[in-house]
Amino acid sequence: MAFSLSAIGAAVGLGSIWRFPYLAGADGGFAFIAVFVLACLVFGAPVLIAEIVIGRWSRRSPPQAAGEIAARFGFSRLWNVVGWIGSVAGFLVVSYYTMIAGWVLAYTWFFLSGNYAHGGAPAATHKFHAFVADSHAVALWQLGFVALVTLISARGLNRGVEWANRWRAPALLAILLVLVAYSLATGDVAQGLKFAFAPDLSRLSPGVVLGAVGQALYALGVCAGIMIAYGAYMPAGESLGRAVLAVIGSIFAVSLLATVAIFPLLFHYGLNPAGGPELVFQVLPVAFAEMPGGRVIGTLFFALLVLAAFTPTVGLLEPWIAWLTERVGLRRSVAACVATGACWLIGQGSVQSFGRWSDWHPLASVPRLSGLNVFGLFDFLTSNLLMPMSALLVSVFVGWRLNHLIPEAELSGLSTTSRRLLLFALRYLCPVGIVIVVIVGFSE
Repeated sequence: MAFSLSAIGAAVGLGSIWRFPYLAGADGGFAFIAVFVLACLVFGAPVLIAEIVIGRWSRRSPPQAAGEIAARFGFSRLWNVVGWIGSVAGFLVVSYYTMIAGWVLAYTWFFLSGNYAHGGAPAATHKFHAFVADSHAVALWQLGFVALVTLISARGLNRGVEWANRWRAPALLAILLVLVAYSLATGDVAQGLKFAFAPDLSRLSPGVVLGAVGQALYALGVCAGIMIAYGAYMPAGESLGRAVLAVIGSIFAVSLLATVAIFPLLFHYGLNPAGGPELVFQVLPVAFAEMPGGRVIGTLFFALLVLAAFTPTVGLLEPWIAWLTERVGLRRSVAACVATGACWLIGQGSVQSFGRWSDWHPLASVPRLSGLNVFGLFDFLTSNLLMPMSALLVSVFVGWRLNHLIPEAELSGLSTTSRRLLLFALRYLCPVGIVIVVIVGFSE
């Protein structure tokens, strides 16, 4: 139960409720959603299973897990690079993920207190830009969110993470269902659902496919050390198939519910579904400000995003907390403070990217990266390099190096056919697909 709740909590986050709708809106609705579902099954599920196997078989933190298994068969411990790259990627992600969570926490307070923008899109846009440019305020909101994460992480997997997911999951689902009911009752249901779900592959393009594959890996929480860390807590003999289906099913359900909650409202108020990352902070507040009961609905929506950001952040930090307790010997409470404190400090680079460092481009001499500030650089390197590289290494390590060495007990819950398909996907489908994503990501 602890593993399932933690894995679902780590996967179901801002990627499903904030990122998925704006990507679906920008990439043509149904075409993106259809490829996303397929990518979760073809690329995401095999890597997810492989990471859980590495964690459960080794019983080590992500930076040491692959090397521990490799050493048992006389292979090099340098295979630890599998976990190190994912853990570094996860740390960089959480450094700016917590900044966005700080924005969400602030907007929850804005709507709860009635201090949200009135006056349409120009007012909402001005308020957002003024807020993110105030680095001191953003840093404090981020610190508040990080402090909550520290309190939960310090309590451990069972007393902290599992406990948080027990109340977070039903609260998130309840708020989301309220928003879905409101959207269906007041929004342009016909236009919104047609845009999202009416079969139409005319907008399918290589860019849509690549975006959907990237979102599948992002949403499932793979490639960042999370599932290796949580796999180490999973009891031997527990069904892998059941656990993975629970994670993927939760991702599908929450992503589609978020789509139903948002698109009918967008079309009802004549807003652009391709609003991009600013959809939540600049577009939706316009709708909330104009609709009856918008203050309550806006508060509920941003409270939903706070809940969505919470346990994925705990999951992203778990590899480092586990490593600090296992390798350095720190108590878990101290390790949690060290990890979250370092995350907050590194995250100030992203915070300042919207303030005084907005025009600073650290790698201006590199053509592909010349226009990126610190936040853009972190986002690009994690999404287009470190996370795909981690997924590639996981696929090669399990699919080619370990191959048939994996005990049957570590693949419990998978039929003989499923195991063959898993091996084929890790050997061929995942590596080829991931290499293509990396090449296109750096060539655009």
